[in-house]
Amino acid sequence: MSDKHLSSQFDDDFRVLLARLNELGLLVDGQICRAIDALLGLDSKGAQRVLATEAEVNALEVEIDYEITSIIAKRQPVALDLRLLMAISKSSTNLERIGNETDKIARKVLLLIQSRSPRGLPTHELRLAANLSTELLRRAMKAFSLLNVTEAMAVMKEQELGHMEFDEFVGKLIKSMMENLNATSYCVELISLAKSLELITDHAKHIAELVIYVVAGTNVHQTPIDQI
Repeated sequence: MSDKHLSSQFDDDFRVLLARLNELGLLVDGQICRAIDALLGLDSKGAQRVLATEAEVNALEVEIDYEITSIIAKRQPVALDLRLLMAISKSSTNLERIGNETDKIARKVLLLIQSRSPRGLPTHELRLAANLSTELLRRAMKAFSLLNVTEAMAVMKEQELGHMEFDEFVGKLIKSMMENLNATSYCVELISLAKSLELITDHAKHIAELVIYVVAGTNVHQTPIDQI
C-alpha cells in the first residue's frame, strides 16, 4: 500500500497489520490448495495436514484483532485510518471463515475415504471451482493491499459470474441423484463440497467490497454490482 493512503503516524502500525493480514491470506490460500489436492487424490494425510493448520489460522486472526484494538486505544484514529482498521479486521474475519470452509472440505475427504464407496469424482468441475476460489482470493487480497478500486470491482463482477458456474455444477449433481437414487448420499456430499468452494468466493468478494468502503467511505455489502 502506498504511503499516500495513510497518515504518517500510522505508517508503521499499518505496515505490521498488513503484513499479518497477508500472512493470514497466504495461509488460507495454501489450505484451499491442499484441501482440493487431498480431495481429488482421496489423500487422508493431506486432509489431516489441512486440519492441523486450523489452530494457526485462528491464532493469527486473534493476533490481528489484538493489534487493531491496541492501535485504536493508542492512536484514536478517525476517517480513513479508522475505516482501514475496521476493513483489516473484517478481512481477517473473512479469511478465518475461508479457513473454516477448507476444514469442512478436509473433513468431507476423510468421510469419503472412510465410507469406502467413493465413485469417480467430477475432477474437472472441482478443479475449476477451486481455481476460481483461489484466483478471486488472491486478487481480492492484492486489491486490498493496493486499495485498487478497479481491481476490487473486477473481483466482485467475476464472483457473480462464478455463482452461475457453481449453480450449473450443483444442477448436474441433482440430475445424477434423480437418475440414480443409490448415488444420493454421495451427491449430497459433493454438493456440500461445492458449497464450501462457493462460500470461499463469497468471502473473497467481501474483502473486495472493503476496498470501496476504505476509499469511498461507502458500505456496498449487499448492493447489486450495477448499482455501485
